[in-house]
Formats: sequence, C-alpha cells, structure tokens
Amino acid sequence: MKLPARVLSLKNASFLGFRHSFNTPCCEQELRCNSKVFLLNFNQNSQFHAYPSRFLGFQRVINSTQELNCLPSLGFAQSRAVSKPYGLCVEAKVASRVRDLSTSVETRVNNKNFERIYVQNGINVKPLVVERIDKDEEIVVGEFPRTEDENKVKNIGERLQKGKSGISIESDIEKEAWTLLKDAVVTYCGSPVGTVAANDPGDKQPLNYDQVFIRDFVPSALAFLLKGEGEIVKNFLLHTLQLQSWEKTVDCYSPGQGLMPASFKVRTVPLDDNKSEEVLDPDFGESAIGRVAPVDSGLWWIILLRAYGKITGDYALQERVDVQTGIKLIMNLCLADGFDMFPSLLVTDGSCMIDRRLGIHGHPLEIQALFYAALRCSREMLSVNEGSNNLVRAINNRLSALSFHIREYYWVDLKKINEIYRYKTEEYSLDATNKFNIYPEQIPSWLMDWIPEEGGYLIGNLQPAHMDFRFFTLGNLWSIVSSLGTPKQNEAILNLIEAKWDDLVGHMPLKICYPAVENEEWRIITGSDPKNTPWSYHNGGSWPTLLWQVKLEFPLSSK
Repeated sequence: MKLPARVLSLKNASFLGFRHSFNTPCCEQELRCNSKVFLLNFNQNSQFHAYPSRFLGFQRVINSTQELNCLPSLGFAQSRAVSKPYGLCVEAKVASRVRDLSTSVETRVNNKNFERIYVQNGINVKPLVVERIDKDEEIVVGEFPRTEDENKVKNIGERLQKGKSGISIESDIEKEAWTLLKDAVVTYCGSPVGTVAANDPGDKQPLNYDQVFIRDFVPSALAFLLKGEGEIVKNFLLHTLQLQSWEKTVDCYSPGQGLMPASFKVRTVPLDDNKSEEVLDPDFGESAIGRVAPVDSGLWWIILLRAYGKITGDYALQERVDVQTGIKLIMNLCLADGFDMFPSLLVTDGSCMIDRRLGIHGHPLEIQALFYAALRCSREMLSVNEGSNNLVRAINNRLSALSFHIREYYWVDLKKINEIYRYKTEEYSLDATNKFNIYPEQIPSWLMDWIPEEGGYLIGNLQPAHMDFRFFTLGNLWSIVSSLGTPKQNEAILNLIEAKWDDLVGHMPLKICYPAVENEEWRIITGSDPKNTPWSYHNGGSWPTLLWQVKLEFPLSSK
C-alpha cells in the first residue's frame, strides 16, 4: 500500500529528481521520479579520462595499464595545479564495481527505523525497490518501486534534441542574455568547463571574479541543461571532481579529503621550447578573503550532479567509479563525528554564499537547507552495495534528525513568537521547554509587526541562547525546494514573501536577507566591513540571481 503524499500544487523541483513530498519529521517519503525525460541507464562499464599532470616539477602519467585510484596517494603531495597538454588524451577503462570505501560514519539507531534499499533479482531485471518501514508504528507499510517512464523516451540524444527545440528565444533581451552567458564561458584545452563569476571588461582588478565558482555556475548550468547543452555541465562536474583530492593546505594544515574547491581558474603555464600548457588552479579557501573553506561547494556539486542526470537522462555519469567515490567523500566529510550535539552542520562565518563576516557562524539555515537537499540527492545516486550500506543508513538517520530539528526549532510565526515571550529561562532538565535557553528580550522590536498573520519563516541561525531572527532568502527558498519544511510551513513562507514583496523584492530584486544590520550592530557583527554596509552586498543587498529559485516556488504566480 502506498503512503499518500501531500504536494504543494505550485511547487515542483523535478529537476532534482524529487517532488515536494512533505514528510513527517521521522519518516521520509519516497523520492518519486515521474518525469517523462527520466530513464535509468544501468551501465556496467565506466570510462575515466586521464591526462598527464604536472606535480611540483615532475609528471605523472596515467595510462590504460595502470590501476586507477580515485584517492590521492599518501606517498607524495599533489600540486595546486592540474594540467592537460593539448592533443593528448589517454583513456582507461574501469570495471563498474565500486570500491568499498572505509567510513567512520556509524549509525546508533536500529536498522528497522530506516529504509532498506536493495536491488532485486539482478540489476537489469527489476527496478530499484525501497522497502518502507514506518518508524512510529514499526511496521512495514509497503514497497515502492522507483521506476522511470521508459516508454515515453527512446534515448538520451532524443531528449537533448527535444530540449533544444523546446526553447525558443524570441525577445531581444533573451538573445542578449544568452550572448552574455556564452561570452562568460571558460574553456580548458578547447572544451567548455564553466562560466566566470563576473565578466566585466572594464574591471582591471577582478580579484577572483574571473574564476569559475561552483555555486555561481549552478544557475548557468541549469540554463545550459534546459537548452539541451549538457557538455559544459558534464565537463564542469568531472573537472571539479578531479580537483577534490588535490592537496589543500593553509599553514601546514590540511582540511578533510572530500572538500570541494570554491572556485578554479584556467592558467597558461610556459614550458620549454616556446610551448605552453593550460592548468586548472583551484582555490579551497587558502587564497580567499578571510581564508574560509567553502562548505557549500560540495553540497552544490551533488545537487547539480543530480539535476544533470534528471534533465539529460545520462545516469552513467553518476554511476562512474570516480563520481561515486566523490559523493562518498563529501558525505563522509559532512557526516563525520564531532563535538556538536545537533544534527545541523556547524560552520564558521563566511563559509557559503555569504562569504564575508556577517554573524552567520554556527548553524546557518542556508547550509542546513543545502545539506538536506544534498543528503536526499546522494541517497538517490549512491550505488547500493556492501560498501555503501552504512553510509546510506547514516544518511537516512541524519535526514530524519535534521528535518525534525529545523522544523521544530527554526520555525517562527506569530504563535511561536508568543510562546518565546513566555519562555522560562535557566531550565535544567531533559524535558525543558526552552531547550536552547533563549531569552525573550532578544526578540527584535520589528518582528511582531513584520510577520503577517498567515505567514512565517525559518530563522537564520540557532545556537545556545541565540536566535538570529533575520530572514535569509536562499535558506528559506531551498527549504521549500528540498521539502525540508512541512507543507504548512512552506505555504506560510510563500505567504510571507508575497505579503512582504515590497520589502524583499521592491524595485531591484531580490534581497539576500532582511533586515540589514546597522549602526553599532553593524560595527560589531561585520567588524566595520565597508563592503557590507547596510542594504548592500550581503548585508541586505539585492541579488537578482536568487530569482530563479523564486520561480521554482511561484511558477504560476501573477508576480
């Protein structure tokens, strides 16, 4: 018997491979894939393209007779630059068996509380089946075959052709937009690998805006995919994956192995005999302002990988050995045990889209929403075998805990604010109502008049004795896209956005957060950052790039 799924009629993020199926905190709904362009492609053979690379004065050449290893060798340090001379391509075939990665992630919850995922009767016979076990009732409620509509789609080429013919560029502004986007394309040895963050010919000192950022390329990648141009997205995914295992050191200390770079730049390096070669130079945060590692890069990479497979139907890419390894490394890094007591990710200030000091250190909503989306995408893409069973179980564990934590403690509306006003403080017990010891005096004066009666939102951050009541647009939008919020909460967020349209959108859409910090609060929180002055840049500034996520929530809205 199938469980009924409540779906918001105006909200659908099918390009990620799952609908807005809003679940209860401790029981994840099945991620259904019903679009006509989706086709499971079980490919038992993968190909890995390797090129001679320059490492600190010596070269390492991978040829077809060598055993491929997606993890970096401990015997030597890899350089910061990835090189690929022109005209040379060495191809090696890899068996489809995914290596069993050792993982430190262990679940402390009984297996029966989670989904048991397995393939029945061989990979080419039966579709992937998810056996659902309801945690609350502890009974098997049914099996959900995760099938794709194979009868409506013949092959990947036909889908791409339909994608190309399905988009008609009519207006001059659309033509200009595509011209500007294609002018921003970066090529590496003749192949497109991404788009620069900003393309301003008049800027003589672009800092790092002339680099390809993982998070910034996502909207460009979706535009290319919807237009039927998947090559640039595939190249981007594979090249950034190669950069994942490169050495990344700041003052003799290296972060976790699964860290993805914030950005990379294509550089031309001179060689002997008047020759040169192109190299990829990644930035893992060691050159960034503030030297902060990009926590969100790996999450965006997983989300884009899932979108690539769902839009193009090219599932062979996510089934490759090196891609599966990359997913596992990112998940292991995010799920590693630490000192934190909460299921949310603990990060420093400036580790996401807001990459400057703005008081979001701790457990910012943006990171939690992307983390939740990446967990769901990873669960869909991971190959099921003995080496991934523990990881899948840990993902299910974290999904349940994270969704409950965010829905219960990050949500504010008029009712919740009135509850906070009546909170008792200094409670020491397991059944305390005010679990985080929030003092009612920290509720800002603007909040009660700003929230509409039928609206609400997820706060920006939650820590002991601290609630950040600012409205962060990206985090709230992605909580809807990923079904992190409940149906009622997601509807209330959309009601708030529509009711406060003038505050959040106005004449120059869309504010990254509301309200801006000002005066003495600005000096304390930002450190007197001249770039983040009130109502500019990250401090309440307008970011039109956020509009594509609004379109996911209001596809039929008059606005």
